[in-house]
Amino acid sequence: MISTKGGLTRQGPDRWHAVGRPEHLRQCVEMSLRRLRLDCLDLYHLHRIDPLVPLEDQVGALAELRTEGKIRHIGLSEVDVEEIERARAVTDIAAVQNIFNLTRQRYRDTLDHCTEAGIGFIPFFPLGVGRLARHDGPLATTAATHRTTPAQLALARLLHLSPAVVPIPGTTSVDHLTTNLASADLPLTDSEVSALGRAWTDTGA
Repeated sequence: MISTKGGLTRQGPDRWHAVGRPEHLRQCVEMSLRRLRLDCLDLYHLHRIDPLVPLEDQVGALAELRTEGKIRHIGLSEVDVEEIERARAVTDIAAVQNIFNLTRQRYRDTLDHCTEAGIGFIPFFPLGVGRLARHDGPLATTAATHRTTPAQLALARLLHLSPAVVPIPGTTSVDHLTTNLASADLPLTDSEVSALGRAWTDTGA
């Protein structure tokens, strides 16, 4: 399955701006189809909600594209529970992609909501931009007791939170991919998952 997203434009280094006008979102989808050489995108996320455009219009534009057969499933990104439900009043939402890891957990209520609603929850930056994967990082000692890597431990903890969770760590090679996939087989008890969650305080970022 190929997933991509649109609705965010870049004006310069570290300068991003949400553009949710229906005509722009349609252009984003058409360009993704062209670049990926596809007739239909399996999963397409609204990259960010544009505060200047009604959410219903933004999601409605993607729903029209799905009706046309250009999108199979619609997702959202960086949203809270209220925004998910507003979008679901317009059309079905298959997945939510929010930042979430051991040190950034302000979307825990969103994860719980997605689990209850049967919506996929896709944590991005699951390794804290690499900080949680460092061999001298905050997970190193715990990982050593499990004879695993800090990255595998961080991903395993996310996978144990909910069957709705599908982390998307950065992957630079086949070996890296294999290492990340091995986290799905790392056995953690419920008490270990809870302990890992209590070890850090949400930064709110």
